Amino acid sequence: MRALPVGEHALLLEGTSGEEARALHAELLRRRAEGSLTVREIVPAARTVLLDGLDDPARWAAELASFDVPPVPPCARELVELPVRYDGPDLAEVAARWQVPEDEVARIHAGTEFTVAFCGFAPGFGYLTGLPARCHVPRRSTPRTAVPAGAVALAGPYTGVYPRSSPGGWQLIGTTDAVLWDHARVPAALLSPGTRVRFVPVENS
Repeated sequence: MRALPVGEHALLLEGTSGEEARALHAELLRRRAEGSLTVREIVPAARTVLLDGLDDPARWAAELASFDVPPVPPCARELVELPVRYDGPDLAEVAARWQVPEDEVARIHAGTEFTVAFCGFAPGFGYLTGLPARCHVPRRSTPRTAVPAGAVALAGPYTGVYPRSSPGGWQLIGTTDAVLWDHARVPAALLSPGTRVRFVPVENS
């Protein structure tokens, strides 16, 4: 793990893998909760964790270098279920890459319990991990100029749901009516790092 200074009061911690970053994130949250770490924000990403609001980043950099980070503990967070219609325009392409019928894509995807590894790209967009390596698919060679809100998509090791209409290059396999980001809700984001997620198939209307 490397600790890189960011401004006057922040550190960017670089892990060697996504799993190490998730374990580090969980350990930092635990230490903040017990009071041994005072920090304003802990922000996970694919292979990094940002600590913002440290009183002495240099001291923490030295301490964090010798951190004994345990594996990610079993997730006890509440399970969020998202209804999904497996009607995406890239369903056939994903089925071909997986070498299964289209309805088998829905069965495999809906049978997987996902975990939000980190959030980004757009408010409410979570990067969900859980699919086995054989089900990882590349991004589209040509991104779409507009992906509709609620599109359920795959790219690399991740599943995601577009919270609003935006350009995007992920493979679209379904649609959900769940609201991922709502300013009137507390918290506004339905998904946050560590949230467990399952997709529940519903009939196409």
